[in-house]
Amino acid sequence: MARSTTTYRCTECGWTSTKWVGRCGECQTWGTVDERGGGTAAPGRTAATAVTHAARPIGQIDVETSRSRPSGIAELDRVLGGGFVPGAVVLLAGEPGVGKSTLLLEVAARWARGLATTLYVSGEESTAQIRLRADRTHAIHDSLYLAAETDLGAVLAHIDEVKPSLLVVDSVQTIGSSGVDGVPGGVTQVREVASTLIQVAKTRNIPTVLVGHVTKDGSIAGPRVLEHLVDVVLQFEGDRNTRLRLVRAVKNRFGPVDEIGCFDLSEEGIVEVPDPTGLFVSRHHQPVSGTCITVTMEGRRPLLAEVQALVSPTELPQPRRATSGLDSSRMAMILAVLSRRCGLVLGRSDVYAATVGGARLSEPSADLATAVAVASAATDTIVPSDLVALGEVGLAGEVRRVTHLGHRLREAARLGFRRAIVPRDGADATPDARKVPGLTVVAVDDLVGALRELGIGAGPNHYTDRSH
Repeated sequence: MARSTTTYRCTECGWTSTKWVGRCGECQTWGTVDERGGGTAAPGRTAATAVTHAARPIGQIDVETSRSRPSGIAELDRVLGGGFVPGAVVLLAGEPGVGKSTLLLEVAARWARGLATTLYVSGEESTAQIRLRADRTHAIHDSLYLAAETDLGAVLAHIDEVKPSLLVVDSVQTIGSSGVDGVPGGVTQVREVASTLIQVAKTRNIPTVLVGHVTKDGSIAGPRVLEHLVDVVLQFEGDRNTRLRLVRAVKNRFGPVDEIGCFDLSEEGIVEVPDPTGLFVSRHHQPVSGTCITVTMEGRRPLLAEVQALVSPTELPQPRRATSGLDSSRMAMILAVLSRRCGLVLGRSDVYAATVGGARLSEPSADLATAVAVASAATDTIVPSDLVALGEVGLAGEVRRVTHLGHRLREAARLGFRRAIVPRDGADATPDARKVPGLTVVAVDDLVGALRELGIGAGPNHYTDRSH
């Protein structure tokens, strides 16, 4: 006879154990191992039941009912892959205060302006508080319904009564079910609430947006299975010190995951920014040394960004190295290459490097612009304002190719830039990169050649004599 046993399973990764432990042995997460109830040691057998829908040839499946519908915000539609798909569940996550509720209220209002009933359920704010924000952002419409609920049963009752064509729940961690143990926001409650809302969305073809909180390390709070259950996972990013907000797709079953949407968050609400390049480039009244422009790729969108550097002599035995918006490890590597391969003396100077407008440059294509900016600041040489620099700098001082070179150069030419320094192998591999109208492309092999093209020469206070 099969012996009855009790198993324990991790709600994050699915790891199982025959006894309870406080920490998962697989993903090392605390407090996620729950009892799965009684079972049998012998494997069971599931009997066949009646099918819900008969299987049909793939060519006979109707796809018109699954076409996406624009949300009314072009930048959000770009990330979603065209808009909301009927029955799709979107999880929007972001840090507190980044503007998630403001964005979704604007989405709900624009959806309602299309004479489509919209239900906005908030578990964090009262309806009066939401109304005050709607007055400020001009998001008032008769087809937009508000409800403040924290009970899952009440939310389902609102859905039955309103019959919305779009559902927004803010947030999934504040809704709880009375039929499940645990407090709202716990692993069990979040899983139950999300599963129920996803089932409602699928059976009634209601596009649903769930707001998710994030932990201190930036990951989405709650069980990891939440991200697997939903169709789309969006990350809402932004620096509190700037107005720029980015929506990035982490998972998307209906579109690309390499697109971003740009928004401007102000007191009057959130506004989409179709061309955010000007936010990352400063305007100087007079030419100044220590600056260089590059073109970075955010998803499929090329964005111009400015790198600024300051090299200042110091009497400290340990010179300072500070970065903002740049990878500190790559910055240290670039300084080493400038010192060893180009002979630039930086051991007795503080070096500061930063981007403009809060841009974060993590891809290697910004290496050449960073190196040019530092060398320009060290030698007090002015880099032409109509020039962009693209390329990855290697430890041997070589300049390597970057992806989407032609796309980047066309964007630079569109914005009025006239010269570009690029890797030679990248220009040779992309013949159309040399044929961008209005743009003179200069191909270089290494960092020394790039600095020579810019007229950044050796000086007695900045370079060592490498002939001896």
